[in-house]
Amino acid sequence: MDDEGNQSTGELPAVRESRRSRRRSGKRPRSWRRRLVIGLVSLVVFLGLVVGSGVAYIAYRNHQIKKINVNNLVAPATSGPNVGVQTFLLIGSTSRCALAKQNPAFGTCAGGITGVNSDVIILLRADQHTHSISILSIPRDLVLYNVRPGDQFYKIDAALYDGPGQLVNVIEQDFGIPINHFAELNFDTFQNIVNALGGISMYFPFAETDSYSSLNIKTPGCHHLNGFEALAVVRARHLSYLDHGTWLYDGSGDLGRIIRVHEFLRVLASALQKQGLSNPITDNAIIGAIAPQLTVDSKLSVTDMVNLVLAFHSVNPLTSPQATMPNIEDHANYMFQGYNFGSVVLPSYPADQKAVDSFEGLKSPPGANISPSSVSVSVENGTYTPGDETTVADHLASLGFKIVGTGTTTPVGPVSEALVYYKKGHILQAERLVQSLQGIVSMAVGPTQNGADVTLITGSNFSVKLPRTAAKKPPISTPTTVAPAYPILGPVSSAIQSLPFYDPRACPATK
Repeated sequence: MDDEGNQSTGELPAVRESRRSRRRSGKRPRSWRRRLVIGLVSLVVFLGLVVGSGVAYIAYRNHQIKKINVNNLVAPATSGPNVGVQTFLLIGSTSRCALAKQNPAFGTCAGGITGVNSDVIILLRADQHTHSISILSIPRDLVLYNVRPGDQFYKIDAALYDGPGQLVNVIEQDFGIPINHFAELNFDTFQNIVNALGGISMYFPFAETDSYSSLNIKTPGCHHLNGFEALAVVRARHLSYLDHGTWLYDGSGDLGRIIRVHEFLRVLASALQKQGLSNPITDNAIIGAIAPQLTVDSKLSVTDMVNLVLAFHSVNPLTSPQATMPNIEDHANYMFQGYNFGSVVLPSYPADQKAVDSFEGLKSPPGANISPSSVSVSVENGTYTPGDETTVADHLASLGFKIVGTGTTTPVGPVSEALVYYKKGHILQAERLVQSLQGIVSMAVGPTQNGADVTLITGSNFSVKLPRTAAKKPPISTPTTVAPAYPILGPVSSAIQSLPFYDPRACPATK
């Protein structure tokens, strides 16, 4: 499955990326790739509006919702501190064939856009104890292991090709975030919601345009947007703004778009709170726009939805934390086993783990309290540096880890992720090891060597965190003349990012 939603299998990454480049540089209107808001907003709206409805009406609307079996979901806790806490995976469908109205501006089913992918993934955590909601976005271009079955690195947006259960699986394996429920909608519904509200108002500091998304704001100020115009805002990833007579290009791509989408969520949620649960006609119109096109996991009941709304209907969307998984953006062409993946973003520890801990309300990951001496580790050299496995193993041993063997494996490219394989059921041991690493690191269930709990395959741009008094040299030595130099990558992005001064936002309050 490519990132335009086309179904394809067996196609090499190089071919896919080349085809993407041709699409990006051509004159055809860019098909819509910004589906992330739909699942989140639609589900929250639906939850809020069913509360004021009668039982018969709820049952009627419930039968309109499509329910599917989703593998790898975790049952909500029935004891312990996480009782009353549920985490939702929210995505939007890219299938044009599911749309009631075919729109050439988005690409059409007849035009060959028939597949489904998840360009941006949103996790929503609802905690009934604190009556709070938090949001964590995962960039679609984040490269992780086991995204597709068969032990392979891919951009995470490819996981949905193998079903929502595979996307759930990747997130749970790599970040240790248990997911309880899944929700998906298509992007026609997004426009219907905004139109059912009578439109939504946003303030634009500058005239702004994005020819790919159809965004065309000709003057600065507060603008009332219909569904199509609002969709253009959340689609925009090629934003330009007019500053003192000069058009300036934003250039932040998908990462900048995530920031804009988070702001849009706040604006839309505020509008829903003001207009929802008060006007039966509007409420019915919104529910009617959502329910027939909502897909949820088969274990999510109407009772669950109502109970959630009763606990969270008063949450202030302006104060709910919204974060993006920290990452290192690689603007160059990312090479993996000789194939060009194009521009990607890479995971980075400990920033990623801190974002996960914050999202889950933890001070540290569950595996942090495990003694290193109880974790058996094997180390394999996945870099071009001879002896790297021995250096890393020695450093881990100095921290108390039980080293049971070393070895080598073929490097995948000049930039590679350090990969922590762990046996199924040993994620806590993997988390403990990752606590002692920093840089480009990811985790995955996979084969371990020498009977170890975890196997670490070394990568470029990572190191073992040693006490300052014990640090003697970096675990990755200076490459020899026959080995390629390790590229110096950009800085790690922060989880909470400020809205750029030129981005659209809530209209100023009027007296």
